Amino acid sequence: MTHASRRRFLVQTAPQAAVLAAASVAGWRWSWASEKPLRILVGFPPGGGTDVIARLLQEPLGRRLGRTVIIENKPGAGGQIAAQQLKTSVPDGSTLFLTHDHSISILPQVVRHAGFDPAVDFEPVGGFASFVNTFAVSGLHPARSFEEYLKWVRKSSHGRSAIGIPAPASTPEFLVKQLAQRYDLDLQSVPYKGSAPMIGDMLGRQIEAGIGSVQDFVHYHKEGKLRVLAVLGGRRQPLLPEVPTFSELGLKGLEDMPYYGIYAPKGVPAAFIQQFAKALADSVQEPAIRQQLEAIGLVVDAMGPEQLAQREKAYTAVWKRIIQDSGFQPQ
Repeated sequence: MTHASRRRFLVQTAPQAAVLAAASVAGWRWSWASEKPLRILVGFPPGGGTDVIARLLQEPLGRRLGRTVIIENKPGAGGQIAAQQLKTSVPDGSTLFLTHDHSISILPQVVRHAGFDPAVDFEPVGGFASFVNTFAVSGLHPARSFEEYLKWVRKSSHGRSAIGIPAPASTPEFLVKQLAQRYDLDLQSVPYKGSAPMIGDMLGRQIEAGIGSVQDFVHYHKEGKLRVLAVLGGRRQPLLPEVPTFSELGLKGLEDMPYYGIYAPKGVPAAFIQQFAKALADSVQEPAIRQQLEAIGLVVDAMGPEQLAQREKAYTAVWKRIIQDSGFQPQ
């Protein structure tokens, strides 16, 4: 081979060599990391709904992967702190982020400097459940249906009412704005630091109504301490079959359900994603695990990486339109 032909050969094969080298490094990283404990970041405090879900999955995931799984809470800013940590984690299959729609689809749209971009910084690994938000009143409130609540606001509250929400700049806040516009009422969001203090005020009727997830309200509803009057989503919920959807009540466009998913930092080896996605799908189908997830109001819905990416994209688009139409400006 002449010097010139050798140069042509090196130039032509350099890109392929670079790809092979990168794949080799990624594979080596994963091979080494597979001996390490697997950290699953949770962006909410211990004992909260997302933390409970993560700990339900901890044992079956560890058993199926043959690794120690550690749940690491990084609470704050609606999952923003945990998301930022995932972004800076080494993409070797040793760190993941378990979260729901707020951190992935909503937060980057309502915070001016989120510090991460899910489309650029994260790899969807797998989804495992859907859930819906609900509208409820205090059990001490006279309304027995959403229509009766609207009549009460108009006649007994002079067209005004405060509605509790678990956090500012969240889907419940934008739902309040939609309800106010749709029914021509003065409805004001009252943000709380989580669902627990909001529910406390609802129980004592310090606030008349609130918006929260099925898992937040269902047990209080069953006990008669709160009364769920409507749910989002395209169908009635198995735990609340008597409660109509907002779509049934004439408020369209809220059929997409929030989701729970697990994400990895960009660049994690594809082999790891495939292995973990299978372990996750198999874990949530275990009868005991599925039963516990359904008991807290989740709809078990195993999604592979591509399905989760599509779900995230569609849900984000719906709420991007709603947020823009509300006139909200990122803070």
